[in-house]
Amino acid sequence: MIELQENAKSGHTLALTPTQLAFLEKCDLVDVKPARDGYRLVPKTKRVGAVHAHGLDIVVTPKVSIPRLLFMIGYAVNPGFRPENIEGVQADGLWGIVAETLCRHAERALLNGVLTGYATEHSTSTVIRGRIRVGDQIAARPGRMLPVEISHDEYTMDIPENQILRAAARRMLAVPRIDEKVKRRLAHVESQLLAISPLRPGAPVPVWRPSRLNARYQPALRIAELVLNTLSFEVGEDGLSIATFVVNMEKVFEDFVTTALTEAWSTSPGYTRGQYAAKLDTGGAISTRIDVVHLVDGRPRFVVDAKYKRPSPRGNYPNADLYQVLAYCTSLRVERGWLVYPSGTAGVRPRRVLNSPITITEYPLNLDVPPRELLEQIEELARSAWN
Repeated sequence: MIELQENAKSGHTLALTPTQLAFLEKCDLVDVKPARDGYRLVPKTKRVGAVHAHGLDIVVTPKVSIPRLLFMIGYAVNPGFRPENIEGVQADGLWGIVAETLCRHAERALLNGVLTGYATEHSTSTVIRGRIRVGDQIAARPGRMLPVEISHDEYTMDIPENQILRAAARRMLAVPRIDEKVKRRLAHVESQLLAISPLRPGAPVPVWRPSRLNARYQPALRIAELVLNTLSFEVGEDGLSIATFVVNMEKVFEDFVTTALTEAWSTSPGYTRGQYAAKLDTGGAISTRIDVVHLVDGRPRFVVDAKYKRPSPRGNYPNADLYQVLAYCTSLRVERGWLVYPSGTAGVRPRRVLNSPITITEYPLNLDVPPRELLEQIEELARSAWN
């Protein structure tokens, strides 16, 4: 297995077959550069993850811990993804941690049996049951009364929650480098769900809604959705399995900050918008999307720009980032803006712009702390905005 560190410059050199070369050039995890003894693999900027294909096992390890990465990905998609969903997992490597996390929560979800519920079924029948699908009836049999197109609710185990769990377990079982004990546990999880309809390849993940009835399933479902949305698996033309888990850390960081701030400001006056569309000139020719804008009475009040960048050895960030937020604040007539970075040694640093009411605050987030403390840092930023 080849293991590289996020944003490493040295890389790893090895010989590649044409098939391996073609795969790596499109997998979006590493850059492939010709070298004297073959090809040098260098992690793509801000990309982390793992690929297994055509005899290759390559892992690009994030600078944050893998459980922290999984938490940020999951929370960015849905703030119902809680810290306890990933805490305390002991396993080796990215594949192992994802598999153990899914397995643990799926086992807990199924501890008291397979969940049942109502699912809507569409059918053609000579007996009217449930609701008639008038549009479908007219399209299929204009002028005829029978058979009739109907929809009715069935009390069944074949519901979205179980379909998601089964699909995630099946996908995880196909992934390499998973401990045999974990594979046996995942196989047992799937065996309890054999009566559930498998998802068709390429089909969207079924929609489910949190409720009192599926409360015991919710942690498992959030992990399962993460697996289904991030981890892909297929069989190549050579008959060998191809598994990929590749994420863009810049997008993960931006999405996490956006979701966490939206949650933190949810009880404050106004509302929060991510990827807020704005014009930066009077002619409207220069447009942009701002990571986070909080509005009160329909007018922008705070601006936040999340940058997945590390500080210089002296603890400084590029001046261009400050100019960018200054442009946002000026165009929106906002007096307070924040630049949110990962890590940083200088601490929170407000900068008042000369001859202007605008203050731009550099706000480093320590990503190495437990998830609860990470969220507390965001909540502190949200509180400080109103001081």
